[in-house]
Parts: sequence; C-alpha cells; structure tokens
Amino acid sequence: MDDRKPQLALLARRVGRSARWAVVTLVVAGAAWAARAVWQIRLAAAGVPASGPPDRGDGRHRPLTSLENSYHFVSALGDAAVLLCAAAFLAWLLRIRDNAAALSGRPPRHPWPWVYAGWVTPVANLWLPRSLVVDVHRAIAPGRRLPRCVNWWWGLWLAGSLSAVGLMYCTGSTDSVIERAYTDVWQLVAADAMVVGAAVAAAVMVRTLTTAQQSRTVPLHRPRFSFDPPVQR
Repeated sequence: MDDRKPQLALLARRVGRSARWAVVTLVVAGAAWAARAVWQIRLAAAGVPASGPPDRGDGRHRPLTSLENSYHFVSALGDAAVLLCAAAFLAWLLRIRDNAAALSGRPPRHPWPWVYAGWVTPVANLWLPRSLVVDVHRAIAPGRRLPRCVNWWWGLWLAGSLSAVGLMYCTGSTDSVIERAYTDVWQLVAADAMVVGAAVAAAVMVRTLTTAQQSRTVPLHRPRFSFDPPVQR
C-alpha cells in the first residue's frame, strides 16, 4: 500500500482550491488593468486642462479634475486587485510546488523562500519565477512538452512590466501616469494590453498545470475542477 496516498489526496484538494482563487483573482486583476487603459484613453481624449498637468514640480500640485480624480480611484482599485492576485497566485504556486515534490519524490530545486524573493531580487526576477513554474511542470508531467501558456505568460509579463512605461507604474506617481496619458497614451495602453494578456495567459497556465497535477492523482482522488460542467444525475 502506498503510504503517500492520503498526503497526495490532501495536496490535490488544496491545489484545486488554490487554483480556483488564483484564476478568479487573475481575471479580476486583468479587468482592473483594462479599466486603467480605458481611463487613460478617456484622459487623452479630454486633453490637457488649461491649467496644465497635475504635477507642477517642486512638490506642488493643482486641484484635480473630476476625470483625474476618477482615474486615481480606478488606479487604487487596480492596485488592490493586483495585491490580492499576487497573494492568491503565490499560494497556488507554493501548494502545487509541494504537490509536485510529493509526486516526484524529489525536493524542489529552489528553496521555498525563492517563491517570494524570486520576484523582487534584481536579475533573478528576469528568469526565476518562470523557472519555478517549469520545475513544477517537469515534476508533475515528466517528459511532456512545456505548455505554451507558460512562455506566453512570462513573455507578456516581462514585456509589460520591464518596458519604460511599465516601470513608470512602479516608480512614478499616479499623477505622472496621468501626465503621460495626455502625451503618450498609446504607449501606456500597449503596456496595459501586455499585462492584461499576461493575466489571461497566467489563468490558462494555472488551470493547465492544476489539471495535469490532478491527472496524476486520479486513482487517489478525482476532484472536479470548478470550470468543469456539473455532473448529470
């Protein structure tokens, strides 16, 4: 009798729950980023107010217009959605990583702190998060080709976040993004589109890897993924 069966079944249930939350929050974050793009286009269409951009320099700011105020609100909601998404995605990655280790009988190649540190460590954040996902795939589906959604996810994420426009979201204020929308809106929208695409690819990736993991534990535990049709009785 395989003594790992109860452990694998428990891990499969946990991964399935984590996957559902990760997919939902990825969709929400993608929608929030798309809303930012819509508001940026609205700002560009309205044009720079007669009073000029919000940031006057030297720490001075003029009162915001109603449209600029609404962009601040949309941006804040987007930031909250991204934080929630990051927490859900990392929880899924940790659990499917543990499950992959249990299935393969080998410890993960990278220690668990890298699941978090890999996103913020310079240079390493250019390849390590993808490497963690690739290692999971190799453990749960040995010999199978890496799903294309993994490369789409990582390529779009890097393109959107490491472009000059993408970096502006991390290093600049919301007012500086508003000013950029008045002058270079299509660069902003292009970066937004890549981030939205990365969120969609990530949702597909989460489902693909979770399904592959569940197929390895079918004899032990066959959870019904939330997107599967209900069982007809």
